[in-house]
Amino acid sequence: MNFIFISPQFPHTYWEFCNRLKQNGVNVLGIADAPYDSLRQELKDSLTEYYRVDNMEDYDQMFRAVAFLSFKYGKIDWIESNNEYWLEQDARLRTDFHVTTGIQVDQIRSIKEKSEMKKLYIKGNIPTARQVQASKGIKTVSSFADKVGFPIIAKPDVGVGAGGTHKIHDKHELEEFFRTVSQADKYVIEEFITGDICSYDAIINSEGEPLFESMTVWPPSIMDIVNKRLDLSYFVAKDVPEALRAIGRNTVKAFDVKSRFVHLEYFRLDKDRGTLGSKGDFVALEVNMRPAGGYTPDMINFAHSTDVYKIWADMVAYDKSKLGCSSSHNAHNALSIAWQDEYFCVFASRRDIYEYVHTHEEINERYGANMVMEERMPEILSGAMGNQMYTVKLKTEKEKDEFIQFVHAKR
Repeated sequence: MNFIFISPQFPHTYWEFCNRLKQNGVNVLGIADAPYDSLRQELKDSLTEYYRVDNMEDYDQMFRAVAFLSFKYGKIDWIESNNEYWLEQDARLRTDFHVTTGIQVDQIRSIKEKSEMKKLYIKGNIPTARQVQASKGIKTVSSFADKVGFPIIAKPDVGVGAGGTHKIHDKHELEEFFRTVSQADKYVIEEFITGDICSYDAIINSEGEPLFESMTVWPPSIMDIVNKRLDLSYFVAKDVPEALRAIGRNTVKAFDVKSRFVHLEYFRLDKDRGTLGSKGDFVALEVNMRPAGGYTPDMINFAHSTDVYKIWADMVAYDKSKLGCSSSHNAHNALSIAWQDEYFCVFASRRDIYEYVHTHEEINERYGANMVMEERMPEILSGAMGNQMYTVKLKTEKEKDEFIQFVHAKR
């Protein structure tokens, strides 16, 4: 099997995907713009060949790279980056080279455009916030706001994370949005929903069945964390609530997900919302047809004493998982063994612009035995995720909350 991995060096933990593919006997071929000498040794050891392009944004260069590797190694079976930024280009390359194990160009709109996602949620009877496209004009949007009530949220129809998102509190701010925001017509407007953001993180086989399922709980407003430069904390939970498991699987079915690692986001309502749902219910936010960002895959591993890199590589090579784990997380596993200890895996980060009560040394002294990751965040991720991160494994909800408070306490 020939697998082309696009941008395998970023995030730097993605060498693990390549490593597990190699362990399964897959021929792993990398394409990126990073100099070969800059790659981690673990990644170099996992690649059969690395093709460097000058500019990954230049499709002609990417096309030529795939063509060269195809000529040298034969038919390409997979093309994948597992990266939101390259999803559209991945699909174009697959389509052009007749690689059928992944999303094609004619499917990309439904997973990139929030307006198209909404149609599939509705078709699948999955509860989701009401929406209107800003391109319909301020009069239509104003009528929508009268119906759902202020505040409302304006989001780029195509966008990653909370970038470019605006919270609009009244008619004056709505007029200001249309007057001042560049390309406002390419936004969608949604009713404002409050509650935790919970993601259904799963690895799906070619039949649309989950090989692994997990839940990550994010802060209620990523938008505020990005825009107001707030501290970030989030965690991978010890288990998956049945309600999230059900809506996650329904979403996989509605979007016809096959052979992918997915990150599907939902609001867990913090109050009753009429026909939308009751407090504690899950309401669809958006789909992401790739793993959760940053180091979340590693956090999932730490929380569940597992290896999602291997489960994903097994899905690619065998369409099933050969890693034994609990039936509560892996319903279609070939093996069944006793589940190891499970934890809350908790991420908390700091920003250089603030002064904190507890020093770096004090954090390590108190939580060193529980620390599983600790490092400076890459500059490209620091806007959303802070500058210095600490990640620990803890057994109880109380310990989780105390850790976050300890790291984030300010002078």
